[in-house]
Amino acid sequence: MGRFLARRMVSYAVLVVLATTFAYLLAASTLSPRVNYEEHSPQPTEEQVDRRLDELNLNDKTPLAERWFEWATGVARGDFGATVTGTSVNEELERRVWVSLRLVTVGTVLGSAIGVGVGAYAAVRQYRAFDRVSTVAAFLLLATPPVVLAISLQVLATTFNDAVGARVFVFNGESTLGLDAGFWGTLWDRVAHMILPTLALALPQFAAFSRYQRNMMLDVLGSDFVRTARAKGLSRRDALLKHALRTAMIPTVTYFTFTFGVMMAATTFTEKIYNWNGMGSWVVDSIDNQDVHAVAAVSCFMAVCFVVASFLSDVLYAWLDPRIRVG
Repeated sequence: MGRFLARRMVSYAVLVVLATTFAYLLAASTLSPRVNYEEHSPQPTEEQVDRRLDELNLNDKTPLAERWFEWATGVARGDFGATVTGTSVNEELERRVWVSLRLVTVGTVLGSAIGVGVGAYAAVRQYRAFDRVSTVAAFLLLATPPVVLAISLQVLATTFNDAVGARVFVFNGESTLGLDAGFWGTLWDRVAHMILPTLALALPQFAAFSRYQRNMMLDVLGSDFVRTARAKGLSRRDALLKHALRTAMIPTVTYFTFTFGVMMAATTFTEKIYNWNGMGSWVVDSIDNQDVHAVAAVSCFMAVCFVVASFLSDVLYAWLDPRIRVG
């Protein structure tokens, strides 16, 4: 198992380097940081703009390979360079990364765990009320775009707040500005602001995993090894949990990596809609501001998150399937 995970880590490291490099080359060849300075009033001279862009390693008159080499050398030292405004990309990265990780981690764990549980139980209760209700709910969520879902949750929350006459759900920003409510009050305020954006991310995950896990569970319920376990005296509950569910989760764990990519894309819309200053909203603002280094840094972050999800998938896969550990 150790050799298996080590080989995977090497391939993942190569993928991160390639993904980040391609993201930089694409951003550097399509975005134009020069526009930000030419629109100043009074307009600076071309020499002044060139000098400033040279300082930031963003001058489009410099060969792309030379700019990339200087940038890559800095990244190797842990420095992602400067933004178009001259601030440190690293500082902005450190401030925003935990914002997105809170949403992505909680949304992923919550959505996938509930989805697996609901999907497995729906398979056991095939064609009964629970199965039919969960199927309809899953298809409705899968058919709803992330933007529409996030806005719909805001509308429902506003309607509920108006009905009860209190702000039960809040959805503007990460916390209430200027709040002085002590540790527990501040903690609850952050949790309250996190409920709706987390739901906006978790619900599509729940829908996808519930359908996938239901299908995988149905494939193994009638298998010989499940009937053998029952014939040897194992209770129905233990046979389902220890044998059927564990086997049915193997392809679901692999599927986790692909849904994580969708989650990262959904985070971009969710953060903009709920006014969270995370990595998703930053990449949108960076593209609008023609900020090459910021776009490359966000791409690197997303690649690392995808690799971590893939590595976690490999660990779970090896744990669920003994053949991986033996091999």
